[in-house]
Formats: sequence, structure tokens, C-alpha cells
Amino acid sequence: MSVDLRRGETLPIHINMTFPSLPCDVLSVDAIDMSGKHEVDLDTKMWKLRLHRDGHIIGTEYVSDLVEKEHAAHNHDHEEEKDNLHIHGFDQAAKDLVKKVKQAIAEGQGCRVYGVLDVQRVAGNFHISVHGLNIFVAQTIFEGSKHVNVSHMIHDLSFGPKYPGIHNPLDGTVRILHDTSGTFKYYIKIVPTEYKYISKDVLPTNQFSVTEYFSPMNDFDRSWPAVYFLYDLSPITVTIKEERRSFLHFITRLCAVLGGTFAVTGMLDRWMYRFLEAVTKPKRRSAMH
Repeated sequence: MSVDLRRGETLPIHINMTFPSLPCDVLSVDAIDMSGKHEVDLDTKMWKLRLHRDGHIIGTEYVSDLVEKEHAAHNHDHEEEKDNLHIHGFDQAAKDLVKKVKQAIAEGQGCRVYGVLDVQRVAGNFHISVHGLNIFVAQTIFEGSKHVNVSHMIHDLSFGPKYPGIHNPLDGTVRILHDTSGTFKYYIKIVPTEYKYISKDVLPTNQFSVTEYFSPMNDFDRSWPAVYFLYDLSPITVTIKEERRSFLHFITRLCAVLGGTFAVTGMLDRWMYRFLEAVTKPKRRSAMH
């Protein structure tokens, strides 16, 4: 172990998750770090796959930006837009979105989100939710936050390339909600890791540990359900080395095995001799009488 001296690098977050009860049109991915830098400023490589009720893919969408839609198109007049929606009703685009999403929910469509986020190497969080929707549109679609089902399956969540023997504790996680909703929070502690191969090549990557917290929704909550991943980095780097044992070590172990074998066979020989001697002595005595 040693102090982590890396600076100015990005942290790759590999995501592969399925939301079986939410269509892709309502899901958004948002990432913010401690410095306040938003994911809109970083390069993203994310996709959303529309899933049929039985799980097969029925469409693909490239997520060009992973922020709330208001940041991309209506940031300058977000409050004014909300007032107009509230007073004058939805525009045609909003009506079409509501109709499309309600139909997708009725058909049991789900969504698979996968790809890589490149973020700064500082503490932060990313979350997947319906926060990208205008609040009045979301209210019309779901008729309340308690009806937003954030059930999810985590196929893969990692912070760098995999090395032999690595275990990512969230891989294979399944959280299914029935007749309730809420917010999932995964608190992640990332440990910078270097894996050194026998060939002297070095693979910089990260391990992590995680704790989980679930907060159920109640009738007075004004927030919307989401799945949060809050991460922090350890200042210590762990180095793992591959080593090939020397020929001298092999000879030493071979001698130890052979010596143990001879010792055990010698003990068995003595025990067998004494056992046969004890069995044959009474027979000899009876024969002499």
C-alpha cells in the first residue's frame, strides 16, 4: 500500500443496469462531483435500450447528454416554462410524451442503461431517475411519486478495467419493489488499485466497497424516487503483484513433500509391524501349548 499520487486523471464509471418497470423516455442519468462540475461538461458514452415485457430489445437510443432536459434546452426560462405549463396546459410535445410513456408503461416496457461515464477523480455522485421530466409532466404520467417504481438490476458497476480475481460487490444485485416506492442510495468507497503482471505491465484500476440504504416514499415527500450512487476515493493505493515462484522454491517444496511422504510411510510401516506382531503372538503361544 502507498499514498495515491495520481492527479488530473478521470475516473471511468462502467454502468450496466436494467429498470424493468420504467420506460427509457422517462429515465435520465445525472452526475455531479464535489467541485460542482456537472456531467454536461464531460464526454459521455451511454446508451439506453428499450426492453419488451419479456426482456428482449425493441429499440436503442444514444444518450448524448445525461442531464435534466431543462439544462439542455430551457435552462434560461425554466421557471417561466413551468408556470406556463401550469396555467395554460401542456404543449403538443408534452402531450405526445405523456401519451407515449403511458402506452409504454401499459405494455410493460423497461429500460437498460449501459455505458461509461468519465468523471473527475473527486468525490461525487451519479443517479438514475425521472428527474429529467418536467414536474407537471411527471405528475400527469405517474399520478404521484409513490407510483414511480425504481426496481432495478445491476449487471455491472465498476470503476475501471477488471483484473484477475477482482470482485465488484454490486454485480448481480437485484432490488424489486412491490406496491411501494422509494429512493435507493449506495454509498461507495473507491480504493485505487494497481495490478502488476509478471510481464511488468501495470493496470491502473479501482476496487470498491459499498453500503446500501433504502428510504421508502410517504405521502408527504416532495422528492421523486431515484437510485443514487454516492462515491468517495481512498487516499491509499493498493498494489497487487503477480509473482512466479523460483526454481529453488520448487525444489524446497518438493523435498518437503518427499520427506513428509517418507516419514508417513515409515510410521505406517512401524504401526503395521506392531499390529501384526500383536496379532500373531497369541497364536504362537497357543500353538506351543
